[in-house]
Amino acid sequence: MRDARRRSIRFRATAAVVVIALVLGGAGSVAFIAVLEHSLVDGVQNNAETSLETLAGRVEAEGDSVVDAHDDDILVQLQDDDGAVVAHGDDAGGAPLPQHDGSIVTRDDERWLLVSDDLDEIGGSDREAVLVVGGSLDDADDAVATVRSLLLGALPILVVLMGVLAWIVVGRALRPVERMRVDAESVRATNLHARIDEPGTGDEIDRLARTLNGMLARLEDSQRAQQQFVSDASHELRSPLATIRQHAELARLHPQTTSLAELSDVVLSESDRQNDLVESLLVLTRLDENGPGSLAPVDLDDLLLAQAARVRALGGVVVTTTGIGPARVSGDERLLTTLIRNLVDNAARHAEHTVDLHLSSTDAAVTLAVDDDGPGIAPADRERVFDRFVRLDEGRDRDSGGSGLGLAIARAVARAHGGTISVTSAESGGASFAVTLPAAA
Repeated sequence: MRDARRRSIRFRATAAVVVIALVLGGAGSVAFIAVLEHSLVDGVQNNAETSLETLAGRVEAEGDSVVDAHDDDILVQLQDDDGAVVAHGDDAGGAPLPQHDGSIVTRDDERWLLVSDDLDEIGGSDREAVLVVGGSLDDADDAVATVRSLLLGALPILVVLMGVLAWIVVGRALRPVERMRVDAESVRATNLHARIDEPGTGDEIDRLARTLNGMLARLEDSQRAQQQFVSDASHELRSPLATIRQHAELARLHPQTTSLAELSDVVLSESDRQNDLVESLLVLTRLDENGPGSLAPVDLDDLLLAQAARVRALGGVVVTTTGIGPARVSGDERLLTTLIRNLVDNAARHAEHTVDLHLSSTDAAVTLAVDDDGPGIAPADRERVFDRFVRLDEGRDRDSGGSGLGLAIARAVARAHGGTISVTSAESGGASFAVTLPAAA
């Protein structure tokens, strides 16, 4: 339980806030103390320079006796050219003080900031000397120490308060996410109609809830389509088996009503029908899972002319190919052959007299059209006709061998190659199926 809590976003966000507050607070405290100390030291130096200027003027006018008599709260030394102490004030006796401005010395546990000035005369004489004055840093050190203590005491309190505030704020922000998690966890395959409660705040969490509900809706539609697909596939697969079983039982019970040749014809015909159905299902499955596979330049005009010759050989309809021009795409030749074959067979199945084939291309796209002079397709059915196991003329399609998968496969192949397929009315009054594919580079 503890490990799970440590892995939670709330814990990690709070820990991040605490670490950031600690780092920024520590860095800010150090920077503030440094700025404060620098400012205070500058103040001490300015005061020392002011005292130095005043005292230097007096020494030049009155002599070194001014230094000996000086008992103010500063260090004062007068040194000759060799650095020896000539005169000094109270607390400035002993070793000579450094003559470099900004030097810091310690006398009796008190720090002093030194400044110096070269004197050209002392008491009106031509003697040269160096006057060194030191300002006490005691008040500055006390102020810095006080601020440092206050910050060291306040920083942990501030970090703790930031952590508590972050824990509360993140917890409140993630409360809708937890509700969404509970709602999502309750969704099963049996209740995909359930939806996640949307906060309605318009923020990221609300958009996440809408996205999840959209995903659930798509899953529900997919499940419904899958169930329908399984039901239709089962029905289609049972039909050939039922026909074969019916004729087999008839031959067993009433052998005089049929012959072995008739039974063989039925078995072979229904087996072919079942095999075509299984092959169509496999094609759709492969397209759903793997796409078109390997791509290569394909001449669509050759494929279309080959299918036209095949349908002419079967007889029954006239196939015109005068509208076929050269066109090349990049794709899977086997799948594109299936697409064209399904469209041509569908047109031949519904045509009264004529099937017209057209193929044209531009630099960007190739357009293939298959027209027939049959009864056509109503506008309300022009999208539904591409769904799996859909027959607009149930009896005729099944009698002629249609499984209701040909147009679904055609659409799947077109989409797998980055194209589209649609159906409109042909000039002859029948159906016109148009496929648009990207042209080969």
